Amino acid sequence: MNIFRLAGDMTHLLSFLVLLLKIQATKSCRGISLRTQELYTLVFVCRYLDLFFRYVSLYNLLMKLVFLGASFTILYLMKYHRVVRQTYDKEQDTFRSVFIVVPCAVLAVLVHYEWSVIEVLWAFSIYLEAVAILPQLVLLQRTQNIDNLTGNYVFLLGTYRALYILNWVYRYFTEPGHRQWLVWLSGIVQTAIYGDFFYYYLRAWRSNEKLALPT
Repeated sequence: MNIFRLAGDMTHLLSFLVLLLKIQATKSCRGISLRTQELYTLVFVCRYLDLFFRYVSLYNLLMKLVFLGASFTILYLMKYHRVVRQTYDKEQDTFRSVFIVVPCAVLAVLVHYEWSVIEVLWAFSIYLEAVAILPQLVLLQRTQNIDNLTGNYVFLLGTYRALYILNWVYRYFTEPGHRQWLVWLSGIVQTAIYGDFFYYYLRAWRSNEKLALPT
């Protein structure tokens, strides 16, 4: 494992910790899109089905279990916690997830590495992850309710993907024959989606102002 992959994984893990910290410390999920959290949970469920039949390493196993556990914990808190669920902004979080899920499912059936249920679901998870953040970004743009922890959470998610692009570049030059065009293109699209958010996040950070997205 190279330093870029490790940094990406740790940044991804940190994004979960920041979001859980926000929810637990403030007893609020205001500004967090349940739609995005549901999409990410679907991503992990589809991608980590190999937990039942393939062992890669202890590190790989633990990270998959942590990501699944954290995703389901966030969903539980947002949907069933007596206090937290009352802070969910359902009226503003109205992005139609079906417009994301269906095209990604069709694309996975058409474009994949191998024709099998597991591989098609894996491809589906790759495509879905690339656009799963869209409901969150739309919610932040609508409400302008962006506290520091929420802004940091989204920024860490984008940073994780950017670090993974560096990981892919590194592996391209150090591992002959390593080619994953499907993953690479999806990752580039995902990082590009964060571009506007990165700009306003860094501008707010440099000027020590509250983060706000253009409407």
